[in-house]
Amino acid sequence: MCFFGTMADTPSSPAVLVTGSSRGLGRGIAETLASHGFSVAIHYSGNAAAADQTAASCRELATSDQQKFPIVQANLGLKADRDRLIQEVIDGLGRLDALVNNAGVAPKQRLDITEATEESWDEVLEVNLKAPYFLSQSAVNYWLEHKGESLIESGYKLLFIGSISAYTASINRGEYCIAKAGLSMANQLWGARLAPEGIQTYELRAGIMQTDMTSGVTEKYEKIFAETDLVPQKRWGQPADIGRAVLSILNGQFAFSTGETLNIDGGFHLQTL
Repeated sequence: MCFFGTMADTPSSPAVLVTGSSRGLGRGIAETLASHGFSVAIHYSGNAAAADQTAASCRELATSDQQKFPIVQANLGLKADRDRLIQEVIDGLGRLDALVNNAGVAPKQRLDITEATEESWDEVLEVNLKAPYFLSQSAVNYWLEHKGESLIESGYKLLFIGSISAYTASINRGEYCIAKAGLSMANQLWGARLAPEGIQTYELRAGIMQTDMTSGVTEKYEKIFAETDLVPQKRWGQPADIGRAVLSILNGQFAFSTGETLNIDGGFHLQTL
């Protein structure tokens, strides 16, 4: 007996779950995919109004009346919510062809690592690392039960939205950096496991992005862009920048690669003299 639902009455639009898609990078990803014919499950944790806005925007951008944009709620820090999320998406879309692990949280307080609390560690690691690791496990088990049935021509896709914090030390948010470093390894682990199954995985390593998470430090980064070469392209990254990268992967533009990290950071990763 399959744990997951069947693909009866399969729609012709590939189906993607984007976690944390009510706003920020996730909304940018969802909107980009909607404008290129994908159905997208809009996930949120607590902001239902924002999820409604994303779904409405996706409906306006959709290219076909076969596309669907169900809204799904889950606190990814809770195992029970994670356990039901994939099934709810399959119930809403009839299938699942790609998972984009985007949802994440920053520490509620930026504290020096000599003062950081175990409570903050637990919260950040639970949502930013444990949740995508085991949510991916659920999606993968579904794909293995439905081999060869992806509506994405190049096969099922597993994506992780990472961060330059995976290798850039910020001593006032150590738990966030460690979570992102772990997520980078998760991509490699899943890449190695799934390559023989024809399933590709990727980490999209985001740079300094203009989202709610960075709204409190706008002046700091604007000064960095103007006065330094830390980001060679000298601008904010936008949600659409990540959205276009996700789209290129789902469209099969990197057929001979997996477990790879793509830097979407304006050149931040470059080492120059």
